[in-house]
Amino acid sequence: MEQGKGQFESNFGFLMASLGSAIGLGNLWSFPYKLGAGGGFAFLMIYIILIIAVGYPLMLSEIAIGRKSQKAAIQAFEEINPKFKFNGVLQTIVPFFLLAFYCTFGGYITKYLVYSVKAFTGSKVDPQAFFEATLLSNGGQGLIWMTIFLVITIVIVLGGVSGGIERFCKVAMPALFLILIVMAIRGNTLPGATKGLEFLFAPHFEGMTTARGFFDTVALAGGQMFFSLSLASGCLIAYGSYLDKTQNLEKNALIIVIGDSCAALLSALAIVPVCFAFGIEPGAGPGLLFISMQTVFNQMGGGVFFGFLFWLLVFFAALTSSIGMMEGGISAILDSRIKAGKSANRFTVTLLMGAWGFIGNAMTTIDCLGASDAVSWFHILGQSSVLDVWDAVAEGVLMPLTGLIMAILIGWVAPGYIDDEVERGSNFKSKGFFNFCIKYIGPLFMAMIVYGQVTAFWG
Repeated sequence: MEQGKGQFESNFGFLMASLGSAIGLGNLWSFPYKLGAGGGFAFLMIYIILIIAVGYPLMLSEIAIGRKSQKAAIQAFEEINPKFKFNGVLQTIVPFFLLAFYCTFGGYITKYLVYSVKAFTGSKVDPQAFFEATLLSNGGQGLIWMTIFLVITIVIVLGGVSGGIERFCKVAMPALFLILIVMAIRGNTLPGATKGLEFLFAPHFEGMTTARGFFDTVALAGGQMFFSLSLASGCLIAYGSYLDKTQNLEKNALIIVIGDSCAALLSALAIVPVCFAFGIEPGAGPGLLFISMQTVFNQMGGGVFFGFLFWLLVFFAALTSSIGMMEGGISAILDSRIKAGKSANRFTVTLLMGAWGFIGNAMTTIDCLGASDAVSWFHILGQSSVLDVWDAVAEGVLMPLTGLIMAILIGWVAPGYIDDEVERGSNFKSKGFFNFCIKYIGPLFMAMIVYGQVTAFWG
């Protein structure tokens, strides 16, 4: 077990871990249903523009900041400019809030994965009843499944950067992409699936004909981009600090952004055409994953096998993202211990992070998505569930806001700060594009996203 901060043994391991952090429920659940809610094609076009103009510059910035400082977010921002240390603190808070609900869904997914194995024996459940029994009416059982998922996350993170995170992600991520491709192919061979493809790719702009509609779509796509890429969550800066100094950061940032976008698009291709084939609403929220897809597997030919593949895929995605969230917080705590002259002691810090994860997720799980009164006293900040409280603070405010602040810092306060770090492994061919986006395009879009997210959560 690594007791220090550790380092990735290979660039491939770094890429798989970074992709693992990025590719999670944001791709496999959130992207398809937000795409459905956002009108399909119009949402997809806005999302692609944001990925290019905002996602890539921020991704490159975070990896470069981490590798240059060899620190997690708090001390990394302090090195750039002490006045911006607060931004590192805010980014470090993000994984604590995300982890506080993510393992709850990881537990639900684990239960569905176990059920998908039992389905080979002929077991079949009513999707609506199973969903309600799993998420809405049995907090005690949900607590058990959440704990199982959290323990798996802790065990992998305890193995350290190379021995745990890298080793697992080097296997899980290629498997994830392979399953995604198989599921996308199968979904598009179903009768009626072409209507889903038209929804995705045929030019149509319903909901975009007014300024408000356009603004809402930008906000929806922008919030999805931050959550999907794990931007401004402390994770990518931490992973960058573990990366060898000789690696090409431009190429790595591009691969992560393209890989994550491909995973999101493959997820949409695997889910949206299937929804149309079976007459299911593609903007159905949590029910899209837990009810709609299980309904499909109950009805389609080979549904038992494809249901198992699907839940294995979602499990891998949730687990690799959960690992990244936990490591983002752990890395910052390890930095503070080292700065104070103490031993890094990954074992103790991981257990502390796991304890917080249990407390936060216990509240989320027992709340049953707001259906229980057990912790209704925590329905604060105008939110109707514990999950929404965590999500409102993290995805609704801190991720886009700290991303905006980082863009201002790199684009205006400390221009050129990452240039020498990027040029260690490349000629920084995208420098002109990067500078233009980080100074002008990124802040404009991110300001819109911040406002849109705040109004989405608080009206």
